[in-house]
Parts: sequence; structure tokens; C-alpha cells
Amino acid sequence: MKPKRSLLNKNSTYLTMIIPIVILFFVFNTLPLIIGAFYSFTNYRGYGGFDFVGGRNYLDLLTDTRVWNSYFFTFKYAIVGTILVNVISLLLALALNSKIRFKSALRGIYFVPNILGGLIVGYIFSFIFTYIIPAVGQTFDIPWIENSILADEKLAWIGVLIVGVWQAVAMNTIIYISGLQTIPNDVYEASKIDGAGTWCTFRKITLPMLMPFISINLVLSTKNMLMVFDQIMSLTKGGPAQSTESISYLIYKNGMDGGQFGFQSANAVVFFILIVTISVIQMRMTNKKEEQL
Repeated sequence: MKPKRSLLNKNSTYLTMIIPIVILFFVFNTLPLIIGAFYSFTNYRGYGGFDFVGGRNYLDLLTDTRVWNSYFFTFKYAIVGTILVNVISLLLALALNSKIRFKSALRGIYFVPNILGGLIVGYIFSFIFTYIIPAVGQTFDIPWIENSILADEKLAWIGVLIVGVWQAVAMNTIIYISGLQTIPNDVYEASKIDGAGTWCTFRKITLPMLMPFISINLVLSTKNMLMVFDQIMSLTKGGPAQSTESISYLIYKNGMDGGQFGFQSANAVVFFILIVTISVIQMRMTNKKEEQL
């Protein structure tokens, strides 16, 4: 009887811990998703009444130039940002995992950007891009930095990219460091005995053993870059001339302030499906790569 009682006590403890989490997840995650999907089939403006319009919102997405421009900017930003974040993070992780002095302190310093809020970082960089850098350009007569990069329709996205990458590198670096620490030193010592060089060791040993961590970082960084919002809100607010208007920012701005709640709900549903699809494809591709290596 005692083992049965202890088993019942354990099950009740697990249920006591899990049920509140499941309820909170449903209320703050699943339920808003269901409500948003419902409104995507209506002409709801965010207030007042509404009528069902079927799939008209989804068809209108195909012909809306502003929506297409936001998708183009977001995917351009995400592709370039994901590549830069993972390359820089891996290089930093290799450096911070090597035998250097003050290694722990440096790891803490490099993680600081991840602690700061996205809006706070964005406002700080907005001041730097708008006032400090142009002042330096005018003082030392450097024409190409005399004007704020955020005011240039063609270059503003680079300013947003710099801030997004700077903040995203911290978490990815920590994940890569964790992966590097799982690789046994005996493997590296054996490769040195066999006469393998630095590049050969990295390509044949480090990279294959890091593939699970690369998979995680690729999925997380791509998702975070696709969902860019804080940097847009604090740096450009979608400007100049809507050149840096991301999908998330467009959904928020026109859905909440523009009276397009139903239409932007449809946009959000499509965006959600795209993110899930891209994540699944990435996981399958990287899993195949792990098997080959």
C-alpha cells in the first residue's frame, strides 16, 4: 500500500505543478491565437460590431503592396541577420572558450546586451545614430556619416540590423559555448597527434559536434529576426517612407491604430504559419546534416 500512496502523492504533485502552467499557457498563448484566427474571417476594426467576410482578408493580402513590402523587408532582414548572428556568435564562442585570461568576466560582459530591453537598446542606438555619429562626421569632415543612417531610405535597414545583431549575438554565443564545452579534450589532443591543423580540426571535429547547437541557434535566431519589432519601434517606426516596416510592426500599427484588426489578424495567421513552416524545414535540414556528419 505504501508504494501506491507514494505514487499517488507524486502524481498529485506533478498535476499541481503542471495544471496552472497549462492554464496560463492556454489563456495567454493558445486562446489569443484562436481569437485572432476567428477575427481573421471578419471585418472587425478593433471596436464596435463586425461581419463575417470569409476568406476575403486572405485574398486581399495577395494584392496589398504595403504587406508585400513588409514581407520583403522582414525576410531580407532575417536572412542577413541570421547569417551575421551565427557567424559572429560562433567566432566569439571559439575565442571565449579558448585559454585566455579573464574568460568568465568577458563572458559576462558579452551577455549584457541580452539583459537589456530591446526598446532601451533601440533608443540608445537611435541617439547614437542621430546625434553622435553625425557630429563625429561633421567634426572630422567625413561626408558619408554626416547624416543619420536612419534617415536614409536605402540604408535605414542596416541601422536596424546593427542593433538587432548586436543584441542577438549574446544568447547565441552562450549556446555555442555550451556546445563547445561538451566536446571532450581527448578528441582535440588526438587530432593534434595526428597532425591536424586548426582549420581541419574545426571542420572535422568542432563543426560536426556542434551541429545540434547550430540547429537550435538557427531556428531561434531566424524566428527572432523574423519577429523584429522592438528595434523598429524605437529606431524608425517603420520609416523613412515605410522602408523598414516589418510584418510584426505593420500588424501592430494597422491592427491596433489603423482600424484593420480583422485584416491584420489574417496577416498574423499567415505569418505564424510561415514561421512554423520555416522552423520545421530548418530542423529537418539540420537533422539531415547531423546524420551525414
